[in-house]
Amino acid sequence: MTTIHLLGFGRIGARRELKTLLEDYWHGRIDATALHTGSRQLRQRHWLLQKGAGVDISPVGDFALYDHVLDAQILVGALPERFGLNAAQLDNEGYFALARGTAEQPALEMTKWFDTNYHYLVPEWSVDTCFSANPAPLLEALQAAQGLGMRAKPVLVGPLTLLWLGKVRGAPFDRLSLLPALVETYASLLQALAAAGADWVQIDEPILALDLPGAWLAALDTCYRRLAQAPVRLLLATYFGSVASHAARLAALPLAGLHLDLVRAPEQLETFLEHWPAGRVLSAGVVDGRNVWRADLEHWLDRLEPVYGQLGETLWLAPSCSLLHCPLDVAQETRLSQDVKLWLAFSVQKLNELKTLKRGLEQGRDAVASELAGSRFARQLRSSSPLIHRPEVAARLKALPAGSDRRANPYPVRAARQAAWMKLPLLPTTTIGSFPQTPAIRSARAAFRKGELDQSAYEQRMRAEIETAIRRQEALGLDVLVHGEAERNDMVEYFGEQLSGFAFTEHGWVQSYGSRCVKPPILYGDVARPAPMTVAWSVYAQSLTSRPVKGMLTGPVTLLQWSFVRDDLPRSLVCRQIALALNDEVLDLENAGIRIIQIDEPALREGLPLSRALWADYLDWAGQAFRLASAGVDDATQIHTHMCYAEFGDILPAIVRLDADVITIETSRSDMALLDDFGSFAYPNAIGPGVYDIHSPRIPQEAEITRLLERALETVPAARLWVNPDCGLKTRQWPEVETALGNMVRVAHRLRARLAEGRGLPAGQNVCP
Repeated sequence: MTTIHLLGFGRIGARRELKTLLEDYWHGRIDATALHTGSRQLRQRHWLLQKGAGVDISPVGDFALYDHVLDAQILVGALPERFGLNAAQLDNEGYFALARGTAEQPALEMTKWFDTNYHYLVPEWSVDTCFSANPAPLLEALQAAQGLGMRAKPVLVGPLTLLWLGKVRGAPFDRLSLLPALVETYASLLQALAAAGADWVQIDEPILALDLPGAWLAALDTCYRRLAQAPVRLLLATYFGSVASHAARLAALPLAGLHLDLVRAPEQLETFLEHWPAGRVLSAGVVDGRNVWRADLEHWLDRLEPVYGQLGETLWLAPSCSLLHCPLDVAQETRLSQDVKLWLAFSVQKLNELKTLKRGLEQGRDAVASELAGSRFARQLRSSSPLIHRPEVAARLKALPAGSDRRANPYPVRAARQAAWMKLPLLPTTTIGSFPQTPAIRSARAAFRKGELDQSAYEQRMRAEIETAIRRQEALGLDVLVHGEAERNDMVEYFGEQLSGFAFTEHGWVQSYGSRCVKPPILYGDVARPAPMTVAWSVYAQSLTSRPVKGMLTGPVTLLQWSFVRDDLPRSLVCRQIALALNDEVLDLENAGIRIIQIDEPALREGLPLSRALWADYLDWAGQAFRLASAGVDDATQIHTHMCYAEFGDILPAIVRLDADVITIETSRSDMALLDDFGSFAYPNAIGPGVYDIHSPRIPQEAEITRLLERALETVPAARLWVNPDCGLKTRQWPEVETALGNMVRVAHRLRARLAEGRGLPAGQNVCP
């Protein structure tokens, strides 16, 4: 018999129960006991679901109240010294202080988990970092699963990956110098798990899909030869890309098993089979853990039958990666087109697909004939569906002339024309786009969706919210305003609902970070814009004020990356389709008098392939898509973009080629460290480094904002420096937003006065662009 196992499972629940528990706890509506009771019941529900679906070995330790990388830091006792916390004595208050910050300490920095839209909390390493095994949280999970009669497999973020994902704070040093102590801590964790009855332990090393330095690859050998001495069987899990270049090295390690992502990198299977040691488990990740399309079961049986003949019961079946990135159950969807619904497999359906593949291997294809027929029918229906192809979209792309993605003149020419009409002061202040989604906004949207509020009444309520946002911004003294996005449920879903080629779910939620959940659209067909999407709202907002109001759009790469994307066309082509649809909106905004337009691309870095060999092609088509979205605007129209929670230093040339007039970036959690890359590269256009971490309830004080902006002035000429928060403010509440933005505006005014008088400038600084 072969074995079905999972690398991880979603946490939030069918109805976002984890989100409700967390936010009830943070707002004082439940206590710590209720939080833990509720979360453990949710975890148990997921285990029992897996068991009922035929999963042979379920993961434990993959369920986190906030983030699995934060939990890994707790397991190895490596909490940042600045918080003064002990991992072994950590309570709820301390746990959430690390995740959300305190009045005294900013939260741990947050960035993207490889090329996904999941955000993890970044470990902080220093030469003084000490490790101490703290297995209690993992032992509790293991014992709870065992109590249900589950065959459970503890899951750990691997030591190399944990070190790699962290950042050095303080004096520079080689992070690998921490590895020997960290490996001994992992060895202690494995001993404790073995003593508690663990048979298998999964250790995730997704960094093996990256282009690692030689020293890190050499460390893999010493690390796992030591860990393999533990009295448990180790399954090393890789995913998100190929590790074929390490096949000989991995086969030589004394591991009990290895997991391969055969969805992202199917070609690596043959490489490993050629020299795979007899009796060692090879886990085949054959069901896509990151997308929602049904698997081609006949294709996978074709691939797996000879492998099963060679490996027998040492062939394991699994999703390609954790199902953290996939919604729970498509059966909950009652409003989807039946055609589209037939093409989909969420987590529950993926478990059934694995079960079908297992039966097909063990009992032959006749045993699963009906399941194979259903898979074949869905695939044929999808390929021939008239919902997918729009000839006019393909014709428009084909007709694009060379150079159609370029602005007419370079940035200095455009900047002069923009300054002439905008007449902004030094250090202009603005926000990134959204303002708090209040209960009144949410209830109006819910009533409108249910038909309890007609179109006219809904629009009237949204206009009232927009006017409130404009008046509050004027009172705060912001220089460039936004309409606040009251009408938008989500920065991707809102646009996808108005573009052809997208479908939407009621309950297709996935976790982005903490209690933040998103419901990615399903991008199944050719993309076009039937009608304007934002123009009326932006024009109304501009009519309320003499100050400039930004038009707000989500960029083509982000709409692509944050959707479940069709797999029957190259992503580059789909992205260009989206760009042309957005360009229609940009030109309509400009024609309507909106002369500052922000096209957000927070997913640009996230979409970067893990292998550097593929970077140039991706950056070429991603950059072209952004430029296509803003093509054809007048020099006097100022194009902004926004990026957040990612490293940009290694793609700065590509960011320059976007040719946005102004870029805003997240920098407050990193204490402006991200800005250093832009300074050393001499970024040529205007930039707004964030000074307010909006993902934390912590309100930055004026002294802190002053320090951040003074540091920014050491890098960016004052004439090209904007002042803004890190990101949109939809998740915050108005009292904290107004206090924080008030602090920000007052600091900007003081620094502006100093600059005008020539006082307080860093050495070598001037106010000229």
